[in-house]
Amino acid sequence: MLNKGVLTLAICIILATVLLSLGWLNPAKEHGVKDVRYLSQNQWDETIAECTKAIELDPELALAYNNRGYAYAQKGYYDQAITDYTKAIEIDPQYARAYNNRGFAYDNYRDYDKAIADYTLAISIDPYYVTAYHNRGFAYLSIGEKGKSDADFLMAQGYTP
Repeated sequence: MLNKGVLTLAICIILATVLLSLGWLNPAKEHGVKDVRYLSQNQWDETIAECTKAIELDPELALAYNNRGYAYAQKGYYDQAITDYTKAIEIDPQYARAYNNRGFAYDNYRDYDKAIADYTLAISIDPYYVTAYHNRGFAYLSIGEKGKSDADFLMAQGYTP
């Protein structure tokens, strides 16, 4: 017969294992909550620090890479932002926001072909992603593609061309 203490410990270990596997006890998520708070307050250095801690705890947390990339972009560090967005996309190839954000970073380098390609990928993942249509519209406008730009702006406004 098992000792009650051993049985209780075994149940706790099994429960913790299940909760961890479901992501409910992921210590990295605590930092994710903080980084969202810092993001909303435009505290870029704090966001970068919290995202970095989250990544150290869970290197597969795509949201942390995306949010850190966003903070880097807000500081004008587009190379670091592109690196983080790319990592987020490697982890989650269906992460439309990371494609849009990376496109915006490319936009800041005036690399409109890469920006348009990323906005297009974001839209292919989420056809209702208004921000991606808006951003792609400006990228098209920057390269003189007024017809494509107008079509994207209409989509961003909720109309179909």
